Amino acid sequence: MKKLLLILSLILFISSGIFAQSTKRALFLGNSYTYYNNLPQMVANVALPLGDVLEFDSNTPGGYTLEGHSTNATSLAKIEAGNWDYVILQEQSQRPAFPINQVQSQVFPYAAQLDELIHDANPCAETMFYMTWGRKNGDDSNCDNYPPLCTYEGMDDLLRERYTIMAEDNQASVSPVGAVWRYIRTNHPEIELYNPDESHPSLAGSYAAACSFYTCIFEKDPSLITSDLGVPAVDAATIRAAAKAMVYDSLSSWFVGAYDPFANFDFSIDENQVSFLNSSMYASSYSWDFGDDSTSDEPNPIHEFAENGIYQVSLEAMDCGESSTITLEVEINTVGLAESFHNEIQVFPNPVRNSLNIRIENISNIQLIDVLGKSIALDFSSNSGLSTVDCSSLDSGIYILKVESRGFTYSRKIVVE
Repeated sequence: MKKLLLILSLILFISSGIFAQSTKRALFLGNSYTYYNNLPQMVANVALPLGDVLEFDSNTPGGYTLEGHSTNATSLAKIEAGNWDYVILQEQSQRPAFPINQVQSQVFPYAAQLDELIHDANPCAETMFYMTWGRKNGDDSNCDNYPPLCTYEGMDDLLRERYTIMAEDNQASVSPVGAVWRYIRTNHPEIELYNPDESHPSLAGSYAAACSFYTCIFEKDPSLITSDLGVPAVDAATIRAAAKAMVYDSLSSWFVGAYDPFANFDFSIDENQVSFLNSSMYASSYSWDFGDDSTSDEPNPIHEFAENGIYQVSLEAMDCGESSTITLEVEINTVGLAESFHNEIQVFPNPVRNSLNIRIENISNIQLIDVLGKSIALDFSSNSGLSTVDCSSLDSGIYILKVESRGFTYSRKIVVE
């Protein structure tokens, strides 16, 4: 009996490791394209056997627009609940493909308004746009007024362009369902993605959407999905492969993870004192490990090392439960060439408004690195060992100055007022 219990415990332990759940909460705001075949439930169904849980809610009135959702009491109440990891926005199927002046007045402002409401309710929530598809043979009802809508390809191109713009403008991600559909239409035309009305999704079409959303929400390979959800097994496998090719293999193209924290920093050394310039992105808190049993949570710390040596300095940048870490090597050497060079160079005034003076012979290059890590090459004039740099056009802020002279690079933090 004890042996049996031990085996059962081992099985449960192994199973819990394999199927460790990752739980995400998503709100779907759309219309019949989301409602058909109960797309949110399909996403949950493909996720569950892989150990991932999608808790969801939705509001999908037929023919609804983002403009409609921006004043809909039900949609607003669900947004204001503020407990979502993702809020998914799907525009009416034709609107984003209309002439650009119409889209700029009828679509883009409401995408921005809803995105703002989402982040007001929960700063850690992510807006995700549901890129839909061109109608099977184009939009007959608007073809005469706007010829690009006369074909599937023309309408689909416009939808992809406009959803990408919405994502870029709102620092959001895209579930590129339309791109998956196009791949399938091009390479596997035997799979019918459309309902007989040539607009709404068939079961296979919704399955393609579910695979795309699973990939974007959980950032996992859709080819590992085991549930066919009523789609013929061969077709389901083909759809999963299409989602892998178009979504998982190109997550950055759809801004998935693009706004997660990104750790980065530079530094300047003054004898044994090091000034660290944090150029991380999309982070709200920081954790430094200086490699000498000292730590800090300041954004831009100044640290004094007690001894010469090479230190592995790590910065962890964090936001909303996500983190990124970078480790750089810092060498402290208060004797020899470094000290000699330090004693020779003078940089003034600091802070600077207009002209920065650098006194050192044989300068070969001067550059600044801003807080985003962007390198700015500077023109300079030299006379008798004194070089002058015009800083009047620079934005105010903290920079790392790097001066190259006689094969040695000297770094110093400066402030531009």
